[in-house]
Amino acid sequence: MQEAAVRRQNGVALWRQIADRIRSAIAGGDYDAIGKVPPEMVLAEQFGVNRHTVRSALAALAQEGIVQAVQGRGTLILRKERLNFPISRRTRFNQGIGDQAREKEGLLLASAEEAATADLASRLKLSVGAPLIRLETLRKADRRPVSRATAWFPADRFAGIADAYRDSGSITTAFGTVGLPDYIRVSTEITAVHADNDDLSALELSPGAIVLVTRALNADADGVPVQYAVSRFPADAVQFTIEN
Repeated sequence: MQEAAVRRQNGVALWRQIADRIRSAIAGGDYDAIGKVPPEMVLAEQFGVNRHTVRSALAALAQEGIVQAVQGRGTLILRKERLNFPISRRTRFNQGIGDQAREKEGLLLASAEEAATADLASRLKLSVGAPLIRLETLRKADRRPVSRATAWFPADRFAGIADAYRDSGSITTAFGTVGLPDYIRVSTEITAVHADNDDLSALELSPGAIVLVTRALNADADGVPVQYAVSRFPADAVQFTIEN
């Protein structure tokens, strides 16, 4: 069970801290035995706050679709299971989600050509200022947003990848369309942060939600970098499994 104390002068609203704690408890299975969140009075005593603060936290979680208040039954947990996404030498979104979702969809939100910054040039082994294609994408599983990503590709090698992704909704298929039959995952960095305004909108979250951020580098069979991507996943919806 999460710690009871909340910090009153750390710059984060009390209701948001409590929402984070409850969200983490749900993800950890703390309430599985009862299938619902403890009553407001119990939570208020646990966290040392008034019921109005607890009510604000539960309202935010309800907006995310994690809980639902039902008259006479309490606050029920709606989302217990997270999608398991494996990260391996050949990480693929559609294959990774597999039969955990009946429908999988990839949407192209925006695309642009831009010059490589020093950081991107270093990661993709290009010269600073080299042309890159940037894709902004959103992926859904059973019509539920599960990731938004920004990905960069060497423009000289992958011209047309934006149209290919728009048509297919798949990075793997898009790569094949522009001449790359296979690619491998070189590295993946994972961190956790509070959702920003773009996350709240694209991933349909409420303020205070936590997202898992992956920074991934893919390369071709010869080890030449072909894609660098920063992806953001709702922490209550997705978990990662690292496979050797």
